[in-house]
Amino acid sequence: MPEYTGPIPVPSPESRPFWDAAKRHALELPRCRACGLLHYYPRGACPGCLSGDLVWERVSGKGSLHTYTIVHRGQKGFPVPTPYVLAIVELAEGPRMMTTLVDVDPAAVKIGMPVEVTFRDVSDTIALPLFRPAS
Repeated sequence: MPEYTGPIPVPSPESRPFWDAAKRHALELPRCRACGLLHYYPRGACPGCLSGDLVWERVSGKGSLHTYTIVHRGQKGFPVPTPYVLAIVELAEGPRMMTTLVDVDPAAVKIGMPVEVTFRDVSDTIALPLFRPAS
């Protein structure tokens, strides 16, 4: 696998549990205790009811490809080799995540295809959740 050259996320207080779980190769999302909404991206208040009473929950990491684009020419100076598949995955539990689809020929990508999470360690403290076709 080639060395990672892309940007490395800097966790915020709200996203720290997400990145800590990813480093353990687990996908965890916040769930609102007030209304029950499971959501992504991590933030300090529920996007459904604005409650700050959130708990982190492990999710399956399984889902389907909601939409995608194949990037053939990246932004000038953006340090990620092309082509790559930028995707929105709809998790089995409901939330949608923007991600990169890996381990797939871009020509074989289809909306609705089943996918699963995989993790790429990019630093001593960060692992990126990426998705690949489900096995």
